[in-house]
Amino acid sequence: MNKIDVIIQARMSSSRLPGKVMMAIEGKPMLQWVVERVLQANHIDEVVVATTEHSSDDPIFEFCDKKGYPVVRGSSHDVLDRYYQTALMHKSDVIVRITADCPLIDPNLIDRTVTSMIDAGEYDDLGSVRNHSRYDYLANRLPSPWHRTYPIGLDVEVFTFVALEDAWQLAQEKHQREHVTPYFYEGVPVNQLEVQDPFSPLSEATSPRGYHIALMHNKIDYGALRWTVDTPEDLELVRKLASYFPDSEFSWEDVLEVVLNNPDLLEINAQIHHKTHLDVDQRE
Repeated sequence: MNKIDVIIQARMSSSRLPGKVMMAIEGKPMLQWVVERVLQANHIDEVVVATTEHSSDDPIFEFCDKKGYPVVRGSSHDVLDRYYQTALMHKSDVIVRITADCPLIDPNLIDRTVTSMIDAGEYDDLGSVRNHSRYDYLANRLPSPWHRTYPIGLDVEVFTFVALEDAWQLAQEKHQREHVTPYFYEGVPVNQLEVQDPFSPLSEATSPRGYHIALMHNKIDYGALRWTVDTPEDLELVRKLASYFPDSEFSWEDVLEVVLNNPDLLEINAQIHHKTHLDVDQRE
């Protein structure tokens, strides 16, 4: 049986909106929104918050400890090492990467991404999993220049511990260590992961480093929508979106309906540019 763990990376020292993960949305810290929504997923075993050893992240550690959330502290900028050490400590076989600035993350979408990965496995005659997946890495988004079809802020990445350990040992570039997963997909031609015609929910490729990866697509392209929180404008939008719902049990399709019925909301953060996987924190 494979242990499937969600690791949520969180820190206070965001470059564009410091302290954002503890800022309130409808009376609850953003981090609590993320954890509570992730916990609604059915195909995961454990949810762990991975923060840093820096004293500025003491509030995250103390909040998680108070709420009873498993929490691990690690490197500030080598987030790849933080993920590896957390997965090693919790004996994870499959890791789901979520960031703490995505309070509208969708549990059903997490389940779809996980099952897309696991259902690709090979089974023996007795129905036991021989190989948990033919993929090393599967996600519902990749950064530009690859094309995404799900809104920014619904990002789910799933990968095996074997692949994570490999990247942890071999990845050398700063952006590979800070952004955790580029080592898996770098060098894959953009056209190999485009939406197919006729439509298929997955496109797959083998990276130059030999990783078998897949990108999950939505049939209608909503990749230009921005629901993550990285700036004050983003936070204003998400607060307004969350105010439409009585609790945290809503789907991303419910949020989409609000956006489509209230297109003026999109003007709030329309001028914000999303970072790429090559952008790194220059602070020491």
